[in-house]
Amino acid sequence: MSDAEKARAILAGYRASIDNIDAALIHMLAERFRCTKAVGVLKAEHGLPPADATREAEQIARLRQLARDAQLDPDFAEKFLNFIVREVIRHHEMIAREGGTNAAPGIENAG
Repeated sequence: MSDAEKARAILAGYRASIDNIDAALIHMLAERFRCTKAVGVLKAEHGLPPADATREAEQIARLRQLARDAQLDPDFAEKFLNFIVREVIRHHEMIAREGGTNAAPGIENAG
């Protein structure tokens, strides 16, 4: 086996792992959004605001520390969380407009 063939075999192994991790991330995000959808419904039913700045700040601080502990760039972790939180708030606003009874597009009922 040539060096290039060995490299391609190793690369294929790395790519298979990356594909598995990507699949796990998608499933974890889907579960997270099922939970946040339930939160959005609860907030809408009780007239609570879609966003919670205090909770968001706590989460950012917590995830930045988790990122540091995992040797991941904390700025990247914060950007990633902010992206997710913006989407969650968008869903919560949609749920609130609909009176808390209808699911946001693409999100299943959590319970």
